[in-house]
Amino acid sequence: MTELRVYLPIEDLQPQFAAYLSSPTRARGYPPFAGQHSLIIEVAPALAIHRITDLALKSAPEMEPGILYTERQFGLLELHSDRMEDLDSAGTAILEGIGAKPEDQLKPQILYHDIIEDLSDQHAIILNRSRDASILVPGVALLIYEMAPALFACVAANEAEKAAPNAVINDVQMMGATGRLFMSGTLDDMRIARDTITAKLEAIQGR
Repeated sequence: MTELRVYLPIEDLQPQFAAYLSSPTRARGYPPFAGQHSLIIEVAPALAIHRITDLALKSAPEMEPGILYTERQFGLLELHSDRMEDLDSAGTAILEGIGAKPEDQLKPQILYHDIIEDLSDQHAIILNRSRDASILVPGVALLIYEMAPALFACVAANEAEKAAPNAVINDVQMMGATGRLFMSGTLDDMRIARDTITAKLEAIQGR
């Protein structure tokens, strides 16, 4: 049996998040670009992701795989295309192949969020040592958001960037036990981003 953990279509990749997905530590395959659409799948056991990949790419060979990754327990595939129809076709083939429905995925759990106002210089320095995206600067408001499964950090980052395009994505931790997003900007933008993420995660159907 293949367990569907995450079935995540993301429409209209935003510039910062697309660039993050295209970074060498993320896109081991073909990098996505802003304006494309993405489908992210996570399954267990981990090696089942190769059957998922086979089903997807044979159903819509024009698509490009950006990430194919197996961790200890779970397998992850990211696909992207200029056409949402290609992703829909691939998604249908995947779901039929493993006998699942989108709502069989795990429902996102919101674990924690906070907005830190007027970030101190020491705090910014230590965070910059481990971040994967843009530099944090002192004085900004910092949004931190944690959820599970980890891959839901992807839709959180993309939707937050849509809602607050002047905000800066500093880090997106999309693999592991939980997902984490670090964004910075004005206090108003961080409140908009937080509320957008919460509404999006709460609307996703799952078990």
